[in-house]
Amino acid sequence: MKKLIKAALIAAGLQFAVSPMLAAEEDFSADEAKFNQFVLDLKAEALDKGYDKTLVENAFADIKFKPKVIKADRGQPEFVETLETYLAKRVTDWTVNKAREEYKNHKALLDKIGEQFGVQPRFIVALWALESAFGKYQGNMPVISSLVTLTYDKRRSAFFKAQLWDALDIVQSGDASLEQLKGSWAGAIGQVQFIPSSFKAYAVDFDGDGIKDVWKNKADVFASAANYLASEGWNDNLTWGRQVKVPDDFNFDYAIPAKTNGRSAWLKSWNATRVSLDEWQARGVRRMNGNDLPKVNVKAAMVQPDGPKGRIYLAYDNYKVLMHWNRSYYFVSSVGILADRIGYPAIK
Repeated sequence: MKKLIKAALIAAGLQFAVSPMLAAEEDFSADEAKFNQFVLDLKAEALDKGYDKTLVENAFADIKFKPKVIKADRGQPEFVETLETYLAKRVTDWTVNKAREEYKNHKALLDKIGEQFGVQPRFIVALWALESAFGKYQGNMPVISSLVTLTYDKRRSAFFKAQLWDALDIVQSGDASLEQLKGSWAGAIGQVQFIPSSFKAYAVDFDGDGIKDVWKNKADVFASAANYLASEGWNDNLTWGRQVKVPDDFNFDYAIPAKTNGRSAWLKSWNATRVSLDEWQARGVRRMNGNDLPKVNVKAAMVQPDGPKGRIYLAYDNYKVLMHWNRSYYFVSSVGILADRIGYPAIK
């Protein structure tokens, strides 16, 4: 369990590319006077945007620069690990057995939600497991302070400022109190670790009690995860992908580059390289046991999380949906592999 919680700490946020050299050289500190002025300017901007004065005063009452937030942003798993070491920590036998147990415990609810949203429950459980250790670790960092720190940092200032306004929207709308807004270093909240914009877009009040409770209500937690996937184009007739073998002389120009600069560049590569399984078969790609690829009318792109010498996957459209959830090959691979082990053999 300790290993899973440690892994949840690593993954409870967004995956953004940064230079390892920058990580080594960065000074994780702020000029106090400049930071305090920055907070005052943000408060003024919030008031100009029409947020309630009392809300603004309370939200910014005890803002502190969080050096460990910046450090976490610079030290994410794909900068310091390989997929093999990442999976060894994330998809353990304990995690698989616990996930299958939780699926069985909540099977009626999960099956109902899965059918309504068109999402296989094994993927809902996998996301729940990997995001928060089945709800046990949701983060205890004040979201507003984290988002203000990341906005001040400038590296992704516009993105995190937008998340800050979304967090204030959540409180102003009554969906959560400021006290509830504790989460990961990146401002992710609840058992499925939604950043504020995702909460606004996808959180669901599944049991109809008037609250989108992604913190304690498993019906809302599971339905919110399912709604996210369904809204982004999930196809419950497909799985996520498969690990494959390639010939020694394989041309990796056919694959999406291991590193791409941002989501739009990644999607461009996805669209440019996605072809039928028949075409991959003709290029010499085979199942891991050496057998032919399935004879089905499905398109796939090739991903190489650690480059040509690491694991190679043919990724189906659901893989792209998971990459929208978290643009990390390591995270998505762990979700898919765990989901497979949750679902097979089938849970009765």
